[in-house]
Amino acid sequence: MKIATYNVNGVKARLDVLLRWLADASPDIVCLQELKAPDTRFPVKAIEAAGYGAIWHGQKSWNGVAILARSHKPLLTRKGLPGDPDDSHSRYIEAAIDGMVIGCLYLPNGNPYPGPKFDYKLAWFERLTAYAGELLELKVPIILAGDYNVMPTELDVYKPERWINDALFRIEVREAYRRLVAQGWTDALRKLHQDKRIYTFWDYFRNAYERDAGLRIDHLLLSPDVAARLSKAGVDKEVRGWEHTSDHAPTWIELSDTSKKRRRTE
Repeated sequence: MKIATYNVNGVKARLDVLLRWLADASPDIVCLQELKAPDTRFPVKAIEAAGYGAIWHGQKSWNGVAILARSHKPLLTRKGLPGDPDDSHSRYIEAAIDGMVIGCLYLPNGNPYPGPKFDYKLAWFERLTAYAGELLELKVPIILAGDYNVMPTELDVYKPERWINDALFRIEVREAYRRLVAQGWTDALRKLHQDKRIYTFWDYFRNAYERDAGLRIDHLLLSPDVAARLSKAGVDKEVRGWEHTSDHAPTWIELSDTSKKRRRTE
């Protein structure tokens, strides 16, 4: 099973890129972020024509998240992150698919630091951590995938000394990510590429992609039973080089089929 996360940076504007990538990569489950479209403008017909069912949580001009599943529609289990009834941002959606819980998230950017946007980011992170702990208590397979807007370590940013006071790299944000993972989650990409500089985002400015001046901010966190099935993880970096593409590249994992493994050992 192949599961991916992809910040499309505008689902209407990048629809051709998204459909091309879906056809090329054939992921089974996809988490999308930064739709930048209200619910009524989500291109569901085009996505269904590509063979995917979808659920989405849109917002005009900003934010927005969606989950796609090949050949069937995901079962919606939650829209919005709990913990703040006044938060109107469309940043979290959750579904049950093939016996797993899939949470798709778009964590706030938080810039400029210091300021109210940074404070909101840390508060959102606290809410995510609290809810993630509740999910782990369910003892079911869970994946929390999306654009976390955090580079967890210096290995995840091309020139860490330039990012010390950026909200994506502030020590408070990296500590929040560390506390989240410490609950028992596995950072899939880092698990399989422990010492490798591997990026998921390249800015549009200053030829960042051509210079490979990137950031790793898109993550898939796996509950223990899902982590036990992790076989591959990577980034479709070439998609970032396509015409009129997002500044992110699709990030993905592959999970082994435990039932097949069991049959082979019987």
